[in-house]
Amino acid sequence: MRAFLALVLIALSGLSQAAIQTREIPYQSADGTRLIGYYAYDDSIKGPRPGVVVVHEWWGLNDYAKRRARDLAGLGYSALAIDMYGDGQNTEHPKDAMAFMQAALKDSSTASGRFQAGLDLLKQQPQTDPQKLAAIGYCFGGAVVLNAARQGVPLAGVVSFHGALVTQTPASPGTVKAKILVEHGALDSMVTADNVAAFKTEMDKAGADYRFVSLEGAKHGFSNPDADRLGHGEHGGPDIGYNKAADEKSWADMQAFLKTIFS
Repeated sequence: MRAFLALVLIALSGLSQAAIQTREIPYQSADGTRLIGYYAYDDSIKGPRPGVVVVHEWWGLNDYAKRRARDLAGLGYSALAIDMYGDGQNTEHPKDAMAFMQAALKDSSTASGRFQAGLDLLKQQPQTDPQKLAAIGYCFGGAVVLNAARQGVPLAGVVSFHGALVTQTPASPGTVKAKILVEHGALDSMVTADNVAAFKTEMDKAGADYRFVSLEGAKHGFSNPDADRLGHGEHGGPDIGYNKAADEKSWADMQAFLKTIFS
């Protein structure tokens, strides 16, 4: 009996050691900004695996973005939630979020440089297969990953969740190498019907491989469980709201998309 219990304890000990590992990694962009990434991977998986960059909402690198990195690690990916604002800054105040976002977008090279610095950091991790890379983004982050695709960054695919669709530099024919999945809330008041139509026209003209999913009843921010609170906060938040069905549907779509592009 003692021998049996000892074997059980050994087995349980082995199981407890296999877990999602996380750590913060300081890095720097080409413009000299100090950035802090949040890296996650499953240590029960041996060897390199596909890598996925996570780009945060306009709130900054908060717990939600970090949670999504852990979720991806649980699916078997090497995941890095990158920092687009510097020093891991985040906020729940819309005015601060707007200021952070505007600073990151002050010129195209700032945003693209910070995205590239995060992608390079992910590629450097021993758990990452540098030949299999993708990026997902939320709200502001959705715009960031779509712009990376427009610029021809060598990614297998990008996924935008309730992301901004407008751009000052439309994709040119043949430029977009990444496959694109857009998960859009049908009730998103921050992205107009004209924005949607212009995006589809742009992608068609560029010859991009894309899929656009309109999620019924979903507003901007539909994937974030904190959206209801942030949208009705003491600071007078934007028109956003959580939608459980849209969250689950878009996440399932993303999983199928990643499996396809990495197969």
